[in-house]
Amino acid sequence: MGDGFAIHALFDVLAWASAAAAGVWLMRSGTVKFPVPQPLRFPYLAALIFGAGLGAVVLGSANLWLSGQSGLARSIEGAIAGGIVAIEGYKRLAGITQRTGARFALPFAVGVAVGRIGCYLSGLDDFTYGTPTALPWGHDFGDGVPRHPVQLYESAAMALFALVYLWRVLRHDRFFIDQGFYLAAGFYGAQRFVWEFFKPYGLLIGPFTLFHLLSAAVLVYAIVMIATAPGKNASASQPEFVSS
Repeated sequence: MGDGFAIHALFDVLAWASAAAAGVWLMRSGTVKFPVPQPLRFPYLAALIFGAGLGAVVLGSANLWLSGQSGLARSIEGAIAGGIVAIEGYKRLAGITQRTGARFALPFAVGVAVGRIGCYLSGLDDFTYGTPTALPWGHDFGDGVPRHPVQLYESAAMALFALVYLWRVLRHDRFFIDQGFYLAAGFYGAQRFVWEFFKPYGLLIGPFTLFHLLSAAVLVYAIVMIATAPGKNASASQPEFVSS
């Protein structure tokens, strides 16, 4: 378990570093704004970190228990859901009416793409491996059973999203620039919903796991936010706070 933990910790650091680099690039590009007033940015980020951390542990551990295992766990999707709830709640309390997540789209996608490689390399020590398969790309994580490398499925999917997002931003596609976070969250929820069918997690309702339901909730949230986005005239009438 020690080796798996060390590998996972290393890739956690690489995922955060990659996400940070993507965020810095977006900031310096000047293309994607962060419309949170300077005095509110620290509590905004504090709420995000707290919500993401709480969601990661609570939902990750709940899935572990539902799967008949003990202990504590962390979940990427739990962190996403917790962060969304925390930020939407903070924005309501702080009176922030603008959409604020656009600059997190690329860091989110890049971070997941890199982090899931660590999950894959951690093997059976990390409870993210797939169900047994006879497909030629099935991977033996050390117990003699070829399994779906679902970690790599997710990594490849989010890497593809990151490339498409970067391409559209460089082409100044306003839809991708303005709705980037919701596109990233919606795509993540959709692809994660599919991969959940290839994981050995305990079922919660019918054929669905806790993360099936969470994935569906994230996808619905993203669709609603995109569908209710203010029009160009409404956006232009609101003051814009540009990151320094």
